[in-house]
Amino acid sequence: YFFISHAEFAQMIEENELIEYAYVYNDYKGIPKAQVREALASGQDVIMRLDVQGAATIRRLCPDAVLIFLTTRDEEELVRRLRARQTETDENFNLRIAMARKELLRIKEFDYVVVNAEHCLDETVETIRGIVNTEHHRVHHRKVTL
Repeated sequence: YFFISHAEFAQMIEENELIEYAYVYNDYKGIPKAQVREALASGQDVIMRLDVQGAATIRRLCPDAVLIFLTTRDEEELVRRLRARQTETDENFNLRIAMARKELLRIKEFDYVVVNAEHCLDETVETIRGIVNTEHHRVHHRKVTL
């Protein structure tokens, strides 16, 4: 993550320096084009943390991008985790749960789904590594450019 002022963010929007951006959970979030282009040009895999809006934008810009939907086992687990973090106001908490329900309806827009089960982070990481490895071994490689 990079933290910049609202003025700097607005300037990046104005100068078309972001792949995508959104106002999410009362804050602006975006992905700078330069960093992604540099990584792709050097042959690196690029992993982005996106919401479904961002994933849809990436799919439109890079149809061959691999999209992974990361979720909890169920809504109850999500509720437990958010409550345990104690970082959300009641309003934001309810907004996040409502948003998670809406996002789950768009799961078919993704290539893979990975369940990030509580206390199973290592397994989740290995599953994602396996997906990346599988994609590297495709007969017909996906060409991702930006």
